[in-house]
This record gives sequence, C-alpha cells and structure tokens, in this order.
Amino acid sequence: MTNTLPEIRKTIILNAPIEKAWKAISTSEGIGAWWMPNTFEAELGRDFILHAGQFGDSPCKVTELDPPYKVGFDWGKDWHLTMELKELEAGKTEFTLIHSGWDEEKNTEFGQPHTMIREIMDGGWGKIVNISLPKYIEA
Repeated sequence: MTNTLPEIRKTIILNAPIEKAWKAISTSEGIGAWWMPNTFEAELGRDFILHAGQFGDSPCKVTELDPPYKVGFDWGKDWHLTMELKELEAGKTEFTLIHSGWDEEKNTEFGQPHTMIREIMDGGWGKIVNISLPKYIEA
C-alpha cells in the first residue's frame, strides 16, 4: 500500500503567446530566468542538473516532450515535474505546473520528510508560478 500525498498543481493564465511561454519552459535560459539555474536541454531522455543553491545540484531526466504543449522530467530520486501549456485566445496561454511523487513515508535526499517539504514547496511554487514566471514572460 502506498501512502502518496496529493500532487502540487498550479495553474495561471499568462499574457503571452504559447511560443513565448514554450521558450520559458523548454530552454535552459528560460527556466533559469524564472526558476533556477540548470543544464536543461529539450531532448527526450536527456539527463540534466538543477542547481538548487544551498540544496546543491539535483539530477534530472527529461521524460516528456510534446512541443509546444508539455515538458516533464524526473527530479531527484522521487519527484516528477510536468509543465503544460494550452493556447487560449490570441496572446494568452494557460500554464499548469504539476509536481508529483510525494509519499508520506519518504524523505528527500537531504533527509527531510516529504510531508514537511511538500508544504514548503507548495507555497514556493505558488510564488514562482504566480509572480516569477509571469514577471519573466510578460516583461
């Protein structure tokens, strides 16, 4: 029996065309501008690193790639991150971030319980998705 915790899901409407939003989620430069430095390349199966500052480097692998609608990757030992785009009326794009892989019986690579880190990350993703991402894309 698995003791999964709910995924973190954040959705926002961006005042930008899907092509601009795609560049923000599918390039190393774009991801680094609104989230964190990385060695990301949009290639299925590609390994890359998220440079998480005080938490060190996190190994990742691209597992989903459907331009210009979806990019997903495994993050660290337990997590999966998916970023989805949906084209709306001219010049607007719906962005959804899904952070899954939470388990109340597991700890992060740093020994912190998923239950505690999930709550912290939920708040962090709220700020990143609602403030950092639109500030970058809509500039």
